[in-house]
Amino acid sequence: MSKFELNKLHISRKKEHLNLSLSHEFSYNSINSGLDDYYFIHNALPEISLDEIDTTITVFGKKLDLPLMISPMVGGIDEAGKINKDLAKAASIAKIAMGVGSQRVAINDKNLKETFKVREIAPDIVLFANLGAVQLNYGFGIKECAGAVDMIGADALFLHLNPLQEALQVEGNHNFENLLEKIKGICEELDKPVFAREIGFGISGEVALKLKMAGVKGIDVGGSGGTPWLEIEKARLENSNLKEAAQFFKNWGIPTSESIKMVKESCPDIFLIASGGVRTGIDVAKAIALGADMAGIALPMLRYVKISINACLSYLKEIETGLRIAMFCIGVSNIRQLKSSLSLKKY
Repeated sequence: MSKFELNKLHISRKKEHLNLSLSHEFSYNSINSGLDDYYFIHNALPEISLDEIDTTITVFGKKLDLPLMISPMVGGIDEAGKINKDLAKAASIAKIAMGVGSQRVAINDKNLKETFKVREIAPDIVLFANLGAVQLNYGFGIKECAGAVDMIGADALFLHLNPLQEALQVEGNHNFENLLEKIKGICEELDKPVFAREIGFGISGEVALKLKMAGVKGIDVGGSGGTPWLEIEKARLENSNLKEAAQFFKNWGIPTSESIKMVKESCPDIFLIASGGVRTGIDVAKAIALGADMAGIALPMLRYVKISINACLSYLKEIETGLRIAMFCIGVSNIRQLKSSLSLKKY
């Protein structure tokens, strides 16, 4: 299959992913993020002022008002250009981080680059480029990785890991052999930090440690309990053995809360992003108390920004308010104190 045909197929898949994400209510049968399994010990005498709580963090020398990222979602299709620009505007106003969807299609077709470019709209945000790590086994290398970063003026590069998602795609890239060594090479050669992320099934402590030893500077756990990519991929499949097999993986993956703990235990100093089922300010607070440095949210942001930028900003304000009240009611005045708090307990 030619590069043109592969790109056409990839673009078609992106359109299906976007349409299914917006039009269907998928859910896991029993697996969830695990964040609801924890509670904060309420402090009836916090001895701090709600008005003085500081939710800021600094990433790559840039100050964020919230420890939050709009997780990578879209790009490379007509609809994605406006979505990414609107998300970037919301991120800029709210002063949070953002990642773009996989840039593979734009590496192969320069005409699609504009659907990812948001730096002019959001000159000061922390911005992550994004490519599938498995593409390093399909002809991509340092040139393509640097190209993805340069394309959008990114501060860092996500290499996303998605073996189950690829396995459930008839047209998926299934060769993950010797990938760690190639990731190591990118970490050594790229002049920006390299982060690794899962897309919805979690990263274990063992895998995180291997990635850290290879030079990866940050991990986004992408745990189970958020957008169920398995169900989305299953919806794309025609009746086949693959579709029949997919149903048995409906509760597959590491819940977000457990993935955070695993990675934090094996790599206590690595920059850790918690995504996968994070929906509220209390979820953000729990993720940070479990060990994350910041949280990532995807599908709710997409659905709100499709309504309007103001709807997206209103949702972000709701998250900020919930985070601040949670911090107030456990008696911590900044994110550093929240990370070291012992107030979070498992039911």
